[in-house]
Amino acid sequence: MKFLVIGESCLDVFVYGQVERLAPEAPVPVFNKERITTNPGMASNVFENLKSMGCDAELYTNEAWHVIKKMRYVETKSNHMLLRVDEADDTYGNCDVKNIDFLAYDCVVISDYNKGFVTPEQIRYIGDRARVSILDTKKILGPWAASMTFIKINESEYERTKSVLSEKIIKKLIVTLGPDGAMFQGREYPCPKVDRVDSCGAGDTFVAAFANAYTQHSDVHHAIDTGNRVASDVVQKRGVSTP
Repeated sequence: MKFLVIGESCLDVFVYGQVERLAPEAPVPVFNKERITTNPGMASNVFENLKSMGCDAELYTNEAWHVIKKMRYVETKSNHMLLRVDEADDTYGNCDVKNIDFLAYDCVVISDYNKGFVTPEQIRYIGDRARVSILDTKKILGPWAASMTFIKINESEYERTKSVLSEKIIKKLIVTLGPDGAMFQGREYPCPKVDRVDSCGAGDTFVAAFANAYTQHSDVHHAIDTGNRVASDVVQKRGVSTP
């Protein structure tokens, strides 16, 4: 099976350290840095997840993505995020999908963080041409999304967009519910109960595992259960991780 991932990417940076006192000049924590971890984020995290599952995957993302950083400052003992600092968040650019042979791929995954890299018209264009297309988006959904095979959003995104959903889109909509699993066409899919350490990147893992399972078996119920199970594995780890 061959996959294509399209969407914005960044560099996820986790700065871990200790906090033992407040600053004397202001009621803010004094952060003593201990270590830093980095990994590809956003669409690149979906791509890395697919590769970790043994998939043949390609990535079409923004150039110089590594200069766009999401820096999270995390207290080591509690794993509590104190602060997030974003850098170069306005430099994603635009993609051009007209010259891509979508039939060369068994599945196309659009990881759309609504930064302008992929437009609604391009999403419609991809859905009209791909064998299987899966959209994970931060956009308010519209008729342009109806060409997708499946659309995955989380619970808060669903609340923002539910008032404008058509029946055609609702039939394709998978809503992830965090520790409660996922919902599809009125049916709930529970996920394993685990000690959740960090949910960063769990949605990327879900959509990658779902895409891999559905492309292999054409069984949406099995694919959602697989997405839940694999995402439950990564939330037991610190930071953004792959299975």
